[in-house]
Amino acid sequence: MADHHDTTEEYLENILEIEEEGVKVMRARLVERLGISAASVSETVNRLADQGYLALEVDRTVTLTHKGRTLATQVVRRHRLAERLLMDVIGLEWEKVHREADRWEHVISDDVEEKLIALLGDPATCPHGNPIPGSKRGRRAETTTPLAQLSTGQVTVSRISEKLELDDEGLRLVARARLMPGCTATVSRSDDGGIVVTTATGEHRLPDRVAEQLHVVVPA
Repeated sequence: MADHHDTTEEYLENILEIEEEGVKVMRARLVERLGISAASVSETVNRLADQGYLALEVDRTVTLTHKGRTLATQVVRRHRLAERLLMDVIGLEWEKVHREADRWEHVISDDVEEKLIALLGDPATCPHGNPIPGSKRGRRAETTTPLAQLSTGQVTVSRISEKLELDDEGLRLVARARLMPGCTATVSRSDDGGIVVTTATGEHRLPDRVAEQLHVVVPA
């Protein structure tokens, strides 16, 4: 039963994260994100719809019901709180906290969540810059641009997309280049399939798949 419960939470969590990127949720996006067969995704999506977690729209998109959004928000909040604990308190490397928090998010109770919020000071974002639902601190609104869309100029990293958090090689590259949220960089040029930036650790080339998932702020 635990595996069944974890699968439900995993699907709802991923649907909410795709929504956060401003993208309509289709079964094909879940196949790509979860790395499993289309048949398995369709079977699970249909089950979650039957259980009242999802609504299947006429345009073939998938949306969260109130019941589904409530559970998805809880899982995302606990995942991002776990990431903060792992990095800020335990000292786990930035590029490793996402995978580890995947294991923690399903076992954090209401009482532990409350203690985590107090211990961590009710953080507004996870270490990757994504908002923690329910935080009373909130987050200052800012206009961001995918790094891949820029050709030159100075930028400050705002957040890392959840899609990139699933790319272990990409995260290691971002960590080596010191392109975590709050860090600055200078875009020097773009080339075929990538972009070249200079940071505190020198010059680095980022492939488009990574640069597209780095959201940055351009000084006014």
